[in-house]
Amino acid sequence: MPDLYERLNVPDTVMGRFEMLSIAMILFFRRTRASAVSGQEIAQEIVDAFFQDIDYSIRELGIGDNSVPKRMKKLAGMFYGRLETYSKAMDAGDAEALALALTRNIYPETATPADMSGLASWMMAAESHLSAVPEELIASGSATLPPVA
Repeated sequence: MPDLYERLNVPDTVMGRFEMLSIAMILFFRRTRASAVSGQEIAQEIVDAFFQDIDYSIRELGIGDNSVPKRMKKLAGMFYGRLETYSKAMDAGDAEALALALTRNIYPETATPADMSGLASWMMAAESHLSAVPEELIASGSATLPPVA
């Protein structure tokens, strides 16, 4: 989804893409948390594939075999930290808190970070969109994220 990078201020970098993959995963997790057993099983399979892909990508970047487990542990911690932080803001319907968390994570050491309010609004809209997707479409893997408004 190029618009996420072009219109919502997400940097098109390795870490920017990690952030967007994490956000997509978080949105999917939040949608399937109340699903039937099959939805939760699919969620686990997707998480496993997500981390396998990250492992592969780390190796493609030239990280040595001895360093991969440590990097994976760090990235998993980052992912689950984001899941907790973003979920807390989204559960409260607090787009401002979500935008602040996104800024901290996407622009961690930037003196003048980009505005993440558009991304926060898109995430809220995406969650609303996914909540209306029937369970059968979720289970079949046919659900899609909404375009950037």
